Amino acid sequence: MTDSFDDPPPTPPPGRASLRDGVRFAFGTLTVLPARITRWDRPAARTGMACAPLAGLAVGLLAAVPGVLLLLLGGGPLLAAAVTVAVPAALTRGLHLDGLADTADGLGSAKPAGEALRVMKQSDIGPFGVVTLLFALLVQVAALAEVYAGGWGRGALAVVLAAVTARLAMTLASRAGVPAARPEGLGAAVAGAVPHRVAAAVTALVLALAALAALPLGLPSAAQHVAAVLAALLAAELLLRRCVRRFEGVTGDVFGALAETAATTALLVLALG
Repeated sequence: MTDSFDDPPPTPPPGRASLRDGVRFAFGTLTVLPARITRWDRPAARTGMACAPLAGLAVGLLAAVPGVLLLLLGGGPLLAAAVTVAVPAALTRGLHLDGLADTADGLGSAKPAGEALRVMKQSDIGPFGVVTLLFALLVQVAALAEVYAGGWGRGALAVVLAAVTARLAMTLASRAGVPAARPEGLGAAVAGAVPHRVAAAVTALVLALAALAALPLGLPSAAQHVAAVLAALLAAELLLRRCVRRFEGVTGDVFGALAETAATTALLVLALG
């Protein structure tokens, strides 16, 4: 499918971006929630991608609601998991899943960087994309069903953690030194925009909050949630490095792929407890 991340709004006046501008940037580019993007420049991208986990928190909370309600009304964990997984897809217009599929097609094409990027821009999804998308969704639903089976509270926490971690992977992919594969689009707007110290601070904050949120479930559970975040970020980092080598940078599709990879890995680790 076409990389809709690469269709930015008109560029607003330059200047220092406020926190409000950054939050609008994060919600406006990473969700369909009502947030009018007031700025599309490097300062807004820097603040916006640092705030990406906040957008993930909103998506995770909204996704957890129908799953928890279904469980409380007598529905099974599998049904609750399937509905829950569908919500983030709806809240992102399926762009992250589309990015995962397009990135898989680009990586699997075995073509030079320029041709691989053209494959990713095509409107159809190839066999690599279809298979990757299918297995990613199956793992997400199966893993979340396992967590929901342990109680709605554990399931809701897993959903929120996966959504936040998915956007944290985007923050880290926007750190200084990561190049853009194209001169336009979200990749060009955010690549290298977030300073290392900011990315590290946001990561530390997410890890601390993950441990704190899971602490009522016990110390082993808190440690597992921290491990889930770390494993998810490691998986996303490995994919990021592969994409940078293969495509000579990142694109909006790559950011979507990183988010889905991180979310899937986080849920998988939480399901093993």
